[in-house]
Amino acid sequence: MTAPATRTALPRVVVVGAGHAGGTLVGLLRQSGFAGEILLFGLEKELPYHRPPLSKKFFGEQEAQWLKAPEFYAEQDVQVRLGESVAAIDRADKTVTTGSGEVVPYDFLVLATGAEPRQPPFPGRHLQGVLTLRTLADAGALREALSRGGRLVVVGGGYIGLEVAAAARAEGVEATVVEREDRVLARVASTRLSEIMTAYHLDRGTRILTGAEVSRLTGSGGKVAAVDLTDGRTIECDTVLIGVGAVPCDGLAREAGLRCDQGIAVDSSARTDDPRILAIGDVTCRPVTGAVGARRLESIPSAVEQAKQAAAVIVGAQEVPPEVPWFWSDQFDLKLKIAGFVPPTPSTVVRGDPSTGRFALFHHVDGLVNAVESANSPADFMAGKRFIAQSTRVDPGKLADLNVPLRQCLAEQPRSLP
Repeated sequence: MTAPATRTALPRVVVVGAGHAGGTLVGLLRQSGFAGEILLFGLEKELPYHRPPLSKKFFGEQEAQWLKAPEFYAEQDVQVRLGESVAAIDRADKTVTTGSGEVVPYDFLVLATGAEPRQPPFPGRHLQGVLTLRTLADAGALREALSRGGRLVVVGGGYIGLEVAAAARAEGVEATVVEREDRVLARVASTRLSEIMTAYHLDRGTRILTGAEVSRLTGSGGKVAAVDLTDGRTIECDTVLIGVGAVPCDGLAREAGLRCDQGIAVDSSARTDDPRILAIGDVTCRPVTGAVGARRLESIPSAVEQAKQAAAVIVGAQEVPPEVPWFWSDQFDLKLKIAGFVPPTPSTVVRGDPSTGRFALFHHVDGLVNAVESANSPADFMAGKRFIAQSTRVDPGKLADLNVPLRQCLAEQPRSLP
């Protein structure tokens, strides 16, 4: 182990994780006037890049879409340590130890270690042609595999699985989605949106099997050749993408004794239970507007919001107000935007016609909007997001009528007594 790096008079922020959250944070710190040292550690050898194109537009993507121009880091005096891991945290001495044994002091430590693909237990997942999608290298491997054509099986009918299936079908690749729940998007979308997206995919040639569970993957010559289901069916294939969710990379935090519960537990300002350690991005479990209890959100808007929160804490700025959680998904020619959380038994207003590819689903309880799911309808999405943030009550009949402007869809408030 090498000796600790010399402490300077300037405060030092060490950021572990060079994904969207960590990459955003270092930029925000400089924008906020932070003049101290910034060290950014990243396991990958690439500078921070945009990750949504990995599943949405991996065909034709030859180069990374950088979060910041490569010259930004030198110009802003951000020390980037790519391909380096952090192995341990010493909270008492306020130091981290790298994988090579270097000891690095910090004044603030920010954990942005992200998440990694969940690995299901069925046999055969290590065969050639069985892929996951989380990194630029993963996207390159998937693009190379599908560029040869063949048949793709996607295990998992969440947003990433459906995005990959849509991109594959757009290139003429045969695609089958296997989902063990009774509908796609079962954990992240309303039943109505699941129905709409299933129909949209089926019309464009995606094969969707719900209530179907994988028993094993079989191969020939070390390469995957088929997916066997527990009901006895077999799906022949050339490539398998496993997209059954992700698990937080919170091992470093756990070993340091930080509180973790399905991710690193943080408050609404990205603080852990150590005042000198913050955590941001997919690795965190956090309070969320409109949700009961803490949740782990895997979305770019959440990562950016938490980066803003952490920057405010570090520079001593005013606390960042919470936002309504939202995210987006691109599938075929649909630009989906979703905000809020669908309640267990909502009433739903359909504004627009799903068959046209332009619509919004407003989910409410007694007129109080809790969530909006929209496609190619940005005005409806923005209005729904505002309704949620302001706890606005709407008139469901007016909201369903496209002839009624959104601003006139509010429920009439009872007049106060004199």
